[in-house]
Amino acid sequence: MQLRDAQRAYILHTLRQLRSDWPRVVSSLISSTDTQDEIAEMKIAIEGCCHGALPAIYSHIAALEARHRYKVDLLLICGDFQAIRNERDLQCMAVPDKYKQLGDFWKYYTGVEKAPIPTIVIGGNHEASNYLWELYHGGWLAPNIYFLGHAGCIQVNGIRIAGASGIFKSQDFPHGHWERLPYNQGSMRSIYHIREFNIMRLSLLSRPTIFLSHDWPQGIEHFGDTNGLLRRKPFFRQDIKTGSLGSPPMMGLLHTLKPDWWFSAHLHCRFDAAVIHQEAVPQTSASGDTGEGTNPDEIVIGDFDDDTVDAPIAGGSSVVDERGAPPRSGPSSSAVPVSRTPPEVDLPTPAPLFVPIRNDDEIILDDEELEVSQPPAPLPKPLETKFLALDKCLPKRQFLEVVDVPIPADFIPPDSSAASVPGQSSAANSDNTVTLSFDPEWLAITRAFQPFLSMTRTNAPYPDEAQAREAVSRELEWVQKNVIQKAGDARAEETSQSRAFVPSKTANNLL
Repeated sequence: MQLRDAQRAYILHTLRQLRSDWPRVVSSLISSTDTQDEIAEMKIAIEGCCHGALPAIYSHIAALEARHRYKVDLLLICGDFQAIRNERDLQCMAVPDKYKQLGDFWKYYTGVEKAPIPTIVIGGNHEASNYLWELYHGGWLAPNIYFLGHAGCIQVNGIRIAGASGIFKSQDFPHGHWERLPYNQGSMRSIYHIREFNIMRLSLLSRPTIFLSHDWPQGIEHFGDTNGLLRRKPFFRQDIKTGSLGSPPMMGLLHTLKPDWWFSAHLHCRFDAAVIHQEAVPQTSASGDTGEGTNPDEIVIGDFDDDTVDAPIAGGSSVVDERGAPPRSGPSSSAVPVSRTPPEVDLPTPAPLFVPIRNDDEIILDDEELEVSQPPAPLPKPLETKFLALDKCLPKRQFLEVVDVPIPADFIPPDSSAASVPGQSSAANSDNTVTLSFDPEWLAITRAFQPFLSMTRTNAPYPDEAQAREAVSRELEWVQKNVIQKAGDARAEETSQSRAFVPSKTANNLL
């Protein structure tokens, strides 16, 4: 009795303690959650086709920030950026003459304006291809505006962002980069056609978080609302029917890389889809040979439950029963039919079960005495790629959206003194919340494939996948030793250290 009273008093004391501490515990949990949310995600704005409308895009983002009271950390532009510095660049852009407009990029290039948000772009099919060729492997188009290159991968706060510039045309896909200035009508277009060289390089990447392409992956329309797409774009019907809508290499990369997000543009409409990547589930077999077609969980019941088995026919032939099994051989296979009723057997009376003495204070859990088998481990959730295509920057068009992308848990942000460290990216804002870094794996891939970069129409034979991955592994060791260890990190070079634009006497004639 005294034991029960002591237990009851202890329980009441514990409940009072929890009740008094509960507001503090809840407040601590909420505070911890808020702090985690602040550093766990980045707000990334996605733009479809830019077409040189940078001021309108930045103004639209500012309006969204004011309306929703958040801060956009990064802007991604999915092609047709049109980095036109002067009128001579217009001569290298494949568009009808009526669309050849200088735009506003020159203001960001010359320093008249500065991009208010770190901006990452890829190329499309309406570009100043001469300028993008100068930055084939990627680089700063202007302060705070970074070009991923004809193919590339970088990290922003640890988020891996990969991308491919241009569009697919089968006739140019296997060729090298043979185009030279001054471009003619053919080379002005073929220069932005994606090459097999870049697809092979991108296919060697491990899984990125985000992938950017100008082209849609071929067949992506079947993973979303196809009928809704056709209601808005009925002239897509024939291309969808023939399977020619989109880029085959991009769909191959989507299934190979399986990124969390895939963003595209080009077709001037909004479309979203989801691709579920079904992983092969390993087949586990029970120990021992269960025989072909045998269920290992089957409860085998003896022949005494069957009807009488027919005796063998004289002459040596045998009869197969209903289940398709041949009769047993040996002395038991005689002409004497087996009785339908099993013989009665006297079984000994079982001893009485031991009944334990009940403890009045015991908490009775019926299942505690049962042997419960462990449930099978849950299957891993299949990987999913969320696809989103957006329109071009025009009034009443769906050209921009903001998504929340988690920051990897192992990302270590720079400290407050990082601004004074050489090599700090200018993409880091005043709060040091955005850090742009080269991706070590992509640096290794670039080094491994440099011997195969062709400047003619023909390509040297590419290595097979095993050889390519072995070469990338060797180059990754070089990158770790000569880039990461020496520099301390792989952050992109600060744009203020790049050569600045210096107007010349002829600048007025060019702008």
